[in-house]
Amino acid sequence: MLNFWQKLPKPFLALAPLDDVTDVVFREIIAGIAKPDVFYTEFTSADGLCSKGKVKLLQKFKYTENQRPIVAQIWGKTPENLYKAAKLVKDLKFDGVDINMGCPDKTVMKQGCGASLIGNNNLTKEIIDSVKRGAKNLPVSIKTRLGAGSIITKDWIGFLLDQKLDALIIHARTAAQMSQVPANWQEIGRAVKLKNKISPKTILIGNGDILSFPQALQMHKTYGVDGVMIGRGIFANPWVFEKTTKVHAREEYLELLLKHLTLFEETWGKTKNYQVMKKFFKMYIHSFEGANQLRQQLMETTSNQQAAQAITTNT
Repeated sequence: MLNFWQKLPKPFLALAPLDDVTDVVFREIIAGIAKPDVFYTEFTSADGLCSKGKVKLLQKFKYTENQRPIVAQIWGKTPENLYKAAKLVKDLKFDGVDINMGCPDKTVMKQGCGASLIGNNNLTKEIIDSVKRGAKNLPVSIKTRLGAGSIITKDWIGFLLDQKLDALIIHARTAAQMSQVPANWQEIGRAVKLKNKISPKTILIGNGDILSFPQALQMHKTYGVDGVMIGRGIFANPWVFEKTTKVHAREEYLELLLKHLTLFEETWGKTKNYQVMKKFFKMYIHSFEGANQLRQQLMETTSNQQAAQAITTNT
């Protein structure tokens, strides 16, 4: 039976999992203006989901039906906990489960997780097999990078393709490069050739420096990727998933920010710190007269109500 990955148009677009960004509220905002073909949850710890902190962590797994298809991303290094987390994802009726093997954060890597798993083939195979058992018939994917310290596309990506994953997302940089150099799409092209040889049914998604659908279409034509994942590009333009690029007025940005503030308050109340909202202000407030001044004013606010008042005063 075909899973949702195989039913998507090519090239499709996916919103990357971004911690403290792609929560249920932000995804709902994006779904309402220019919906990607696939949504991801935030980066979520499998160990945390198996601990006393599970209840609080489960807020990362909130979603609406409007956000389908949606994939839950989990991370960790303990196969048993990843099995349990995948089982939970299955029980919560997500459309897929993704294992993070690409996070370059030093704290995560010191734990032996994220990008530190790159090249650790034995443990990686244990993890994949455990997640497949927990997920049962849910499609399993991995998000990773070209390498940890150096590019090892043939060895690492080739190994992952041997595991017959449903989908593989490749960020076109190494972990050491973070996001400090241009994305290496030539290596993504090499990965596509490996996929076609080793595991043609695996859906391969490229990630890195894409800011529009026309760019994604070009990557599809040039390198053969099935889809493109966009992460930081959403901060440059919340309408980044529009298939036809349009110019959006200052009023649209301000109206969208007000909607985001309202939904944040309605959804989280006092259970999530208002400071989280501040990382979104630059996305909405830029490139128009008075933007810098308004953004500075918003950064000094301490509540949704104060922010809404500042915006209303400037409309």
